[in-house]
Amino acid sequence: MLAAISKTNIKVFQKAYKSSPTNKLSRNALTRTSMLDVAMDWDAFRKVDHTYSHTIPNEIKKVTNQKASGRCWGFAGLNLMRLAVCDKYNLKEFEFSQNYFMFCDKLEKSNYFLENILATLDESFDSRLMMWLLSEPIGDGGQWDMFVNLMEKYGVMPKSAMPESFQSSQSRMMNRFITRKLREFASQLREMYSNGSKLTELRKEKENMLAVVYNMLCICLGTPPETFDWQFRDKKKKFKRINNLTALDFYSKHVDVVLKDKVCLIHCPMSNKEMNEHYTVNYLGNVMGGDAISYGNVEIEVMKRAAAKSIKAGEAVWFGCDVGKMFHRDLGVMDMNLYDFELLFNTEFNMDKKTKLEYGDSVMTHAMLLTAVDMKGGDSIKWRIENSWGEKGGDKGYMLMTDKWFDEYTYEVVIDKKYLGKKVLDIFDREPVALNPWDPMGSLALK
Repeated sequence: MLAAISKTNIKVFQKAYKSSPTNKLSRNALTRTSMLDVAMDWDAFRKVDHTYSHTIPNEIKKVTNQKASGRCWGFAGLNLMRLAVCDKYNLKEFEFSQNYFMFCDKLEKSNYFLENILATLDESFDSRLMMWLLSEPIGDGGQWDMFVNLMEKYGVMPKSAMPESFQSSQSRMMNRFITRKLREFASQLREMYSNGSKLTELRKEKENMLAVVYNMLCICLGTPPETFDWQFRDKKKKFKRINNLTALDFYSKHVDVVLKDKVCLIHCPMSNKEMNEHYTVNYLGNVMGGDAISYGNVEIEVMKRAAAKSIKAGEAVWFGCDVGKMFHRDLGVMDMNLYDFELLFNTEFNMDKKTKLEYGDSVMTHAMLLTAVDMKGGDSIKWRIENSWGEKGGDKGYMLMTDKWFDEYTYEVVIDKKYLGKKVLDIFDREPVALNPWDPMGSLALK
């Protein structure tokens, strides 16, 4: 039998509310002021200190800006590689073309989506899988392995060769119309199949559909150049020009980072996951025929030790987290003690990391770079983060993450194999367990 809220219930609720003077104080504050400002704990605020015991030696002062797009995972990956380019050529500043990266990603995601439609032709249109496939076929978000696949197939180019466009920096409308077209194409392919068309015919039609997507991308982002020249002045004002490069040339000859030597560690303490197990995610990717999503699920201390080891050796770390939790954007601080919401609302918030994942309260949303760690007595205290939201906020765009926040809201780190022991590396030799695409570990970095 269903139980509705009664008048008696309301009276009890009201009495409980009025019994606490702090409720009135909180109400008076919240009706006039930002919740984050009211809840901020002074003791945590005064401890904010952007100094660290170990910092990568080649940290670039000027951060990048993804603007109103969800390309954080690509920006973080490209920012990792630009450190190597700046080192190699003694550059003060440099940026890869994030627009070129976006063009390649959107085209590949479109093909990946249409191929998944062809692989699920017998699925009911209202099945959970179909609803998931149709929900966001070419969204801006991504994962580490998707980034590597794009680099290996398409390479990179300097920002000067294919600068940002309005649509790359403000991607919502472009995504809306390409998504609309892809859903139309999905309905057409399924209709052709129901009318007896063979798979060869469907794939031929898919090529025509991709030509439409390519055209839309060129209109929104510009056409990627086949070749380009790269010229620059280094820190000593010495001029250099390299002529007639392709994007793959640039990647193979001028970027001294072996992406294939890195693996993605996750910390997912859900009840349906095992520690020290290898996982992948069905129907999640961008480049058809590229490497599948690959995760090694390990304890959080393993992740932290590996990240600290990498930073101490001078290498930044790509990582994924739930950026919106216990975070002050202007201060650029992620701290579990930064806000006292329990005092503000006169209630406790008791979900642990496992429960937050299982009940939809937290998931990986954003990717950035770890560039420094503060160590004390062999333990990490806080971490420095290179974000891609421009120079406003934090230390000119660099953020601070406490170690406890790392424990609670960091889900992925990408580590070079040379910083990992045999026990961890052996995880990736096992056949991966395939997760459903809607699993929390299938979430994309898109903030």
